[in-house]
Amino acid sequence: MEYEKLGSFYLGREIDPETKSQTDDLVLYDSRDLVTHGVVLGMTGSGKTGLCISLLEEAAMDGIPAIVIDPKGDIANLMLTFPELSADEFKPWVNPDTARRKGVSVDQFAADQAELWKSGLAQWGQTGERIRKMRDQVETTIFTPGSTAGIPVSILGSLAAPDAALIDDREAFADLIESAVTGILTMAGVDADPVQSREHILLASILQHYWTQGENLDLPRFIQAIQSPPIQRIGALDLDQFFPEDKRFDLGIRINNLIASPGFSQWLNGFPLDIDRLLYSPEGKPRISIISIAHLSDSERMFVVSMVLNRMVEWMRRQSGTTSLRALVYMDEIFGFLPPTANPPSKKPLMTLLKQARAYGVGTLLATQNPVDLDYKALSNIGTWFLGRLQTERDQARVMSGLEGAASSQGGQFDRKEIEQMLASLNGREFLLHNVHAGSDRVFHTRWAMSYLAGPLSRPQIETLTDPIRDRFRFAHQAPQHSNAPGKTKSSAVKPRTNAKIDEYFLPPLVDGADDLSFHPYLLRQATVRFIDPSSSEPVERSFSELIPLVKSIAVTDEDHLEPFDANDRLTSVPTEGIPFEPLPTVASESPFFTSGARKWKDTLYRNERLDVPHCPALDLEATIGESPAQFQMRIAQKARELRDETKDDLRRKYSRKLETLEDRLRRAEQAVEREAEQAAEAKRSTLIEVGMSVLGALFGGRRITTSRLGTAGRKVSRSYQQHTDIARAEENLEDAQQDLEAMERELEDELAAIDDRLSPANLAIETQQVKPLKKNIDVTSYALVWRAE
Repeated sequence: MEYEKLGSFYLGREIDPETKSQTDDLVLYDSRDLVTHGVVLGMTGSGKTGLCISLLEEAAMDGIPAIVIDPKGDIANLMLTFPELSADEFKPWVNPDTARRKGVSVDQFAADQAELWKSGLAQWGQTGERIRKMRDQVETTIFTPGSTAGIPVSILGSLAAPDAALIDDREAFADLIESAVTGILTMAGVDADPVQSREHILLASILQHYWTQGENLDLPRFIQAIQSPPIQRIGALDLDQFFPEDKRFDLGIRINNLIASPGFSQWLNGFPLDIDRLLYSPEGKPRISIISIAHLSDSERMFVVSMVLNRMVEWMRRQSGTTSLRALVYMDEIFGFLPPTANPPSKKPLMTLLKQARAYGVGTLLATQNPVDLDYKALSNIGTWFLGRLQTERDQARVMSGLEGAASSQGGQFDRKEIEQMLASLNGREFLLHNVHAGSDRVFHTRWAMSYLAGPLSRPQIETLTDPIRDRFRFAHQAPQHSNAPGKTKSSAVKPRTNAKIDEYFLPPLVDGADDLSFHPYLLRQATVRFIDPSSSEPVERSFSELIPLVKSIAVTDEDHLEPFDANDRLTSVPTEGIPFEPLPTVASESPFFTSGARKWKDTLYRNERLDVPHCPALDLEATIGESPAQFQMRIAQKARELRDETKDDLRRKYSRKLETLEDRLRRAEQAVEREAEQAAEAKRSTLIEVGMSVLGALFGGRRITTSRLGTAGRKVSRSYQQHTDIARAEENLEDAQQDLEAMERELEDELAAIDDRLSPANLAIETQQVKPLKKNIDVTSYALVWRAE
């Protein structure tokens, strides 16, 4: 299709400003323009939601990941994509009440909606195949913080320390601490000012203390630190002068009551708030992560939005600079989150994104139907404005003020009278596109959305959409329980004899006083393998920690029941009293079993362990050691996008002179046709006059005059005929010029399409190079006997 070009978002068709009717000119928006951000303004019924969903669909078609904050539940419609466009696909999602009001059955209404969508898409040159392609390009998921309807998100499960680079950035580090503390206090019902509130200052000081040392916290430890802080002074005051102990205890109790409440566990467990994982799947597939917050209270919404945006800022600052669109942040109904005078926790990270994100290729797209309650100084950083029908003159006046500020700050043109006239004539699904990167403003009619616009989704509907993919987002794993002995064994109160050279430990029960426990023998083996890639300056370590049952058999170790082990801190050197011991295989009581076993395991690790380092030859790009497949795929996609944009720009520059020459030739051919046509018309008029005079001369003049005039008339008839021949030749030259220009334009489009195809991430081959460890870089740190109570 003509609109299917990577880097171009197909938004609709242009409207003729004179006739107010649709033209055949497609509105293709350059995705790179979103690097300077965008805003969509329009009243209810303007078609704002449809346009925003179309923009996100086009981002998906281009393989651009997005984090979507959805306060109303409308944008979750992005998951309602039906490639077959059948009634069966639509039926679960149509509104039965609407069917009842229309006097038709649900089945009939679903069939009507399917036909409506099929014909609507066809009018805009789209089919179910394009829907299928979009679904293949990205993975779309609904996340629901504080709820299990969608994929739950662990907003407060871990107060993980940021990386060292962000800690070194004082402003960003302070913003992250402020956001985290404000969120916790907001959830606890404490209205705390970051500058004046001692609660806020204390909690921020505690986080700063631990995070600067690289220590992660969880809420229980954080509460303990509130009551017994690791710091002695805050500012110039002693801790107890600044915040007395009894008051700290009360604050700790208040936050503890919050986490002890039955519903609060939903905030602790879930998919981690990790921007890398929200933007890309483990396989490296781009994600559109819809963070639905419609079910939350106002304070909870503010907390979630500020946490997500601050994490986005943190992630952004770790990226390299680019002029291509790397990722998109979209927020629907920005009302209340970016007000003109107040400073809610969401405002600062939003301002940071609008001012700084363009340098990192992160676009921000905002939308609202309440344009009055926006900070237009912040919006002066926005380069693209999509303006639909506005409700009041006050709304229009604020929009004009914002546009003027944006034009002034970004060097764009602004014609207030012209824009006011355009806005006044808008109908539903019609928008004024004001883009500082374009030469002029345009009015366009939005295309038909590929997603079914069913309206806000209910909790059961979100569950239905999420259940098929829920297992992919499991955030915890519990190892299966098993018995390490193939039959009834006789336990003993006395520990079996072992050689004194054997490292021996005990793993006590998790719960004191449990019945029917006995110590079972296990082999604990732990090792570290260091890989060094000559092309990388950073080595990577792979750690192994495994617990294997020791059984009375030829093999001794039951590797079928091997399990990972991460509880070194629970190991003790003395057993828990009163717990009997299971028998130990005789061979495992002697030290050679452990010393030779450690050597053999080291040899096994040397033979088998390899570090796969992916490499993309077409881009000359190699994964760094330790980089996950998703992170490497993300770099490939970004590098390919940047190279694609640069290559296409170079190609357009290469063709621009040729096209200018052909366009000049076409103009000259058009002028020649016009000139020959004028000359022919003049010759025809002159010939008619001369012939007429000759006829009159024949009737009323003498013979000599008549003969002379007839000769002149004959010559002019001959010249008139010649002029027609000249016109035909000029028209032929014009047609040749048009064909040559069209051929050159087709050639350019073909080469641009070839670039899109060659640099599509899906078409870029990835090869794997294996790095083998040196034997000296394999360190078996433990090969010991562990008695586990179970």
